[in-house]
Amino acid sequence: MQVEFKMIKMNLKKIVRTGVVLSLVAVTAVSCVTNRKVAYLQDMKHETQITLEDRFEAVISPYDELDVIVTSYNKELSQPFNIYGVAQQTIGTSNQQNLSYLVDQYGNIEMPVLGKIHASGLTRLQLQENIQKMLVDGGYISDPFVMVRFRSFKIFFLGANGGKAITIPNERCTFLEALALSGDLTIDTNRDKIAVMREVDGKMITRYLDPRSSKVFSDPFFMLQQNDFIITQNSAYKNFADSYTRFAPFISMFTTMTSTASLIATIFLYRAYSSR
Repeated sequence: MQVEFKMIKMNLKKIVRTGVVLSLVAVTAVSCVTNRKVAYLQDMKHETQITLEDRFEAVISPYDELDVIVTSYNKELSQPFNIYGVAQQTIGTSNQQNLSYLVDQYGNIEMPVLGKIHASGLTRLQLQENIQKMLVDGGYISDPFVMVRFRSFKIFFLGANGGKAITIPNERCTFLEALALSGDLTIDTNRDKIAVMREVDGKMITRYLDPRSSKVFSDPFFMLQQNDFIITQNSAYKNFADSYTRFAPFISMFTTMTSTASLIATIFLYRAYSSR
């Protein structure tokens, strides 16, 4: 009887220890997030210099909205090359405003008088120069001033906490700038695999960038284009923490039940052994 008592007691202790160990492992794994996993540009030293490629200019793509404004010293000459709409301001009054051009699926825009102009693949400055040249070479205006702007330059951010559209006011946005503007990277975000997804020639291309390394500056997707997607995911520690949070009540219940069972069995066996 004494041998049986010792064996049962040892088995119950093992069960209790297992529950305690599982809890400790879970807590340790959840809190195991080091600075190395989250710090940006870790390999950059003081006064590090990195040569950037000359590619920090957004390129026009199909379905972009563009503002194209043509002016000159003689406003009567430039007016036919602009399209206007009527914007309601106050009751009884209205004001003209320039309408935007939508780049079609073939990469073209249709301007008054000048007709179809190819825009896709060009920067806005290159398109400005092309339109100015057409105006001068065609004998329409000798001193044209052309301004091309993106009507809506947006980057889309998809993270574990949802999604958002980020409007870029200056038509220039790097990968790091977009991360700062998103404001959605937490300590739980997996930084070694942040996806940038872009449509190129009718195909969606995805590259994974790591902001913890200075190599990110040389990546061809470091300079973002309008309508790019940035996609983040939680780290394994965060996923484990979420799983532990869901199962924590059951682990706690298991530990409590085994402890109670151990106590009851110990008391029962002790009484049974004492009665003999």
